Formats: sequence, C-alpha cells, structure tokens
Amino acid sequence: MMTDSKRRKGLMAASALLGGVLALTGCSGGGNTKSSDKGESSQAQADAAAAKKSSEAQITITPKDGSDNASINNSAVTVSKGTLTGVTMTTQDGKAVAGQLSADRTSWKPSAQLDRSTTYKVAAEAKDSKGRIAHENASFTTVSPANSFIGTFTPEDGSTVGVGMPVSVNFDKAITNKAAVQKGITVTSTSGQEVACHWFNANRMDCRPEQYWKEGATVTVKLALDGVEGAPGVHGVQQKTVTFHIGRNQVSYVDAKTKQMKVTQDGKVVKTIPISAGAPDHTTYQGQMVISEKFTQTRMNGATVGFKDSDGKGEYDIKDVPHAMRLTTSGTFIHGNYWGAPSVFGNVNTSHGCVGLQDVKGAGDSSTPAAWFYSHSLVGDVVVVQNTGDRTVSPDNGLNGWNMDWAQWKAGSAV
Repeated sequence: MMTDSKRRKGLMAASALLGGVLALTGCSGGGNTKSSDKGESSQAQADAAAAKKSSEAQITITPKDGSDNASINNSAVTVSKGTLTGVTMTTQDGKAVAGQLSADRTSWKPSAQLDRSTTYKVAAEAKDSKGRIAHENASFTTVSPANSFIGTFTPEDGSTVGVGMPVSVNFDKAITNKAAVQKGITVTSTSGQEVACHWFNANRMDCRPEQYWKEGATVTVKLALDGVEGAPGVHGVQQKTVTFHIGRNQVSYVDAKTKQMKVTQDGKVVKTIPISAGAPDHTTYQGQMVISEKFTQTRMNGATVGFKDSDGKGEYDIKDVPHAMRLTTSGTFIHGNYWGAPSVFGNVNTSHGCVGLQDVKGAGDSSTPAAWFYSHSLVGDVVVVQNTGDRTVSPDNGLNGWNMDWAQWKAGSAV
C-alpha cells in the first residue's frame, strides 16, 4: 500500500510533470504564432520591394517557346506597357535574322519569310515607362517540307495578261482536304465578275469567271494558307497577296480549213494572217487555247512529244524555232516557220500539230507575220482553233479550262 507521504510525493511529481507539459505546449504555440507573423511580414515587404524594382513591360514572343512545326510567316515579338529596346533572332548555327521594329517600338517582325525545318532562337529586351528592364527568350522550330505544302501559281504578281488567263495553282503535295485549301484562296476582280474554282486533280486548282475577264480589270489573289491542313499532318505555309492586270481583249481565230487566222480586238478583226496547221495525219487540237509561254526562239524536238523515227530519234529537231508561243502542255505551239516555202501558208497544212506562221531564221525580221503576231500577243491571250478534224483539247492540257461549260466548271469546286 502507498503511504500518504509517498502519495503526496507522487502527486507533486505528476503535477510538476503535467505543468511541464502544459508549459512546453504553451511555449510552443505562442512562439510559433509570433514567428509566423514576423515571417509573413518580412516576405510581404520583400515582395513589395521586388515589385517596385520589376519592369511592368510584358514581352510576348510568337511562336511560343518550344513550338515545333511552327509557322514560317507569323513570327513576331510584341510588348505591352513598354517599348522594345532590342530583339535578336538567330538560327541554331548562329546566323542572324534581319528584322524590322515598328515606329512605336512595340513590335518586331523578321524582314523575310523564315526557312522551313530550321530552329530559331529569340532574345528580346524591353523597358517600361520608368526605365525598368524586362527580358524574354524563346526557341522554336519551323515546319518541315515533309509536313508542309506550297502552291506554285500563275500569273505572276504585277503582270499584265490576256483576257483568257486563269489563276492556276499547282501544289507540291496531294491535297485531300480540298475544301479547306480552296477556302484559303480567294480570287476577286474589279470587274465584279463571279469567280469559281475547279480542281482538275489532287494537285491542281484553276479559277476563272464564266466569260473571259473584262479588259482593264485588276484581279487580286489572296493565299491565306498558313496553317491550313491540306492533308493529314501536312499544313500550308503561304500567306501572300498578288495582283495582276487584264490587258486589251484579244482573241484570235485559227481556221484550219481556210488556213487563215483572224486576230480580233474588242470583237473587231485587226489582222488576217495566213497559217499552216497540222497535216491530215497530225491534226491540230481544236478548242479555246490560252497562250501560257512566249519564246523569241526555242528548240522543238519531235522525240519529246512522241514523234520518233524508227531509230528512236525525233522526226524533227529544230533548235531555233522563232516566235514560239505555247498553247498546250503536251507541246502545241503557235510559232514562226522559216523552213517552209512562203506558198505553204494559207494553202497547205503541213505541221505535226502546231500552227505555223511565215517567219525568218533568227527571228530578226519584225515585218514577218509571225513577228507581228508575237509582238501583239500577251500571255493569257486566247487562240481559238477550228475545223481541224481533231478532238477538242482537254481542259487541263495547258490553261484551257474554257473548254468546259460553266456548270461543268463549277461542279469541280470543293466548296
């Protein structure tokens, strides 16, 4: 049994122990509260001091840091609440990229389109109204050729062409999402004519009005293809606007039966020229054909268009055909002929399918019928060939979509 004295000693010890625990607990609680208040106060003061020293200028770099398959057109550096004091863009190997700073110094852009499959690094500096400096850095890689497509278009920007010139776009990748790509290309004319586009295949789209362009009109083509997915994983990279002008209305009519060509301007005959079309065994295509290229002199080798002798060589190989103008991709030209007797023109069809006009070797005589027609013709002029006995030229053989009626043409639209 515990005596009273032992009990008192035990109670005193327990009391002391309990008091110690309570004292410890009380000290710990009270001490932590006071320490936290001081810490929060110190941090707030530090944050406030840092904020006063930090620049308000906010720099944004496009594309974002780490981007892959980035656009080659829309790279830029912008700043809000400040002005740019310096921007450098370099390729991965250290080559500097030239750029232009806006007049108000709030934006910067590369001076030219970026290269594909290239990694670029951007370092930008800006200051706010109090002169405090801000920095931003980014690195991105542009889209690769394998993952992008471009369209080669005709006619050229700023050119003057004939009334039959379509807008023809040839893509370097097969387009499966034709609607999206077609929506990214708009063609308008100051003449107000409706323009429709037609897909000949997965790589080519032509656009034209129902009738020939109005003379004197200006046609604008906008290519807004940057980022457009033309096929799975394949995106456009072009962002471009081009304009071309329509010249006088000239349409020439070749009659293989009468062996004459009547050149009309605004519907009126301005000149009649004797011609020699395709011989009976090599007849010339019929239909509306558009001049797509002009050559003062060019080589014509029969082997390139299937006219070969038994030895495999071309039935003809003329290295200096004068005043030649292409009518079809397959090799139909209207051109000067110096090797035929003058009596041929207007009397006999002797060619392998081209339309020949009297000319001289070397293309140096401006008074010949071929020289006159060459000097009075534009790329885009129409040559209508009739009465040859051959079939109508295929609409996609050259720039010859005019051989489709308007309903057929519009049926080839993807939109």
